[in-house]
Amino acid sequence: MNGFRFGLLDGLVNSRISASALPRAGFLTAAATGADSFWVGDHLNSLIPRSIATPEHMGIGARLVPKVDAILEPWTMLGHLAARNRLRRLRLGVCVTDAGRRNPAVTAQAAATLHLLTRGRAILGIGVGEREGNEPYGVDWTKPVARFEEAIATIRALWESDGSPVSRESQYFPLRNAVFDLPPYRGRWPEIWVAGHGPRMLRATGRYADAWVPFVVVRPGDYARGMEAVRAAASDAGRDPMSIIPAVNRVVVTGRSRDDVDEALDSVIMKVSALAAPGEAWRRHGVEHPLGADFSGVQDLVPQLIDKETALSYTAKVPASLMKEICFNGTADEVIDQVAEWRDCGLRYLMVINGSQLNPSLRKGMAASLPLAQVLRRLKTL
Repeated sequence: MNGFRFGLLDGLVNSRISASALPRAGFLTAAATGADSFWVGDHLNSLIPRSIATPEHMGIGARLVPKVDAILEPWTMLGHLAARNRLRRLRLGVCVTDAGRRNPAVTAQAAATLHLLTRGRAILGIGVGEREGNEPYGVDWTKPVARFEEAIATIRALWESDGSPVSRESQYFPLRNAVFDLPPYRGRWPEIWVAGHGPRMLRATGRYADAWVPFVVVRPGDYARGMEAVRAAASDAGRDPMSIIPAVNRVVVTGRSRDDVDEALDSVIMKVSALAAPGEAWRRHGVEHPLGADFSGVQDLVPQLIDKETALSYTAKVPASLMKEICFNGTADEVIDQVAEWRDCGLRYLMVINGSQLNPSLRKGMAASLPLAQVLRRLKTL
């Protein structure tokens, strides 16, 4: 991959305007600012506790999105966007598909279909998913990494079968003369981008993935060490370790001034995002994670069970220093400097989550649009 590239990631929540209004606005922002790609998440409910997704804490956003758990289905939405925007040549992906909740044959079919519809512009982001989207719906959550490994191996087996019946032993996804006859687009299947963090997931990324796109990595040095592990695993598997794209998906909170940004970071709706950080990140700032010192972070977070009083007690414990560590934040110049530090540690592709729009102040949230656009346009110069 030549140069630094970026994509935009949208949360896919339904709005009062229409089901497609917010993702379409995100898509158009990506196209207008020179993004390489547009991505949507794969959830059944929000990572923000519904108890605090209210006008008091979300401002005008709560009126635009009256039900924060009204999450839209990602592959359907990407197909809709592809049909509506044929002249916009953005790549489209899901960041990331839940490997446990979705049968891998259906995931293989969805990604291959979008790849054909977009003439080779689909990307399959995939990971273990989160407890909140599995356990409440009857999906076993005792061995998510093992399920992920079997899912990704199954997808590769089906794509590489050339239409011949496939039989494959698996504890989770066995195949018995399974036929997959969709073709690749001009001989190429969608790239597979893996979101993984632990040693076992890093090894699987090296064996199977075209890119590494973690979420909970919070320091550039940690990122560099993770990428080294991915490339070592790729080399062990006989793959070119330098062919794996070093990516990350990370929140950007910007504004007209440092004071505006700090005010946004200190809001309840922003500080609740710190619950997705692992316990070790909290310890570095002298505070124990409210869900336990060894809490793993977003993977085991079940936000729909957190009531308002509990959410407010949790966010009151979030140190300002932790908020600044878990996202790129500041004026446009400050954000670019922070991304450059990660670039120096190997990052080449940034998946941007726009946290600026969560500012409870409508005026300051809207005012952040210009510095955000400045950040996005300058990313390609890194």
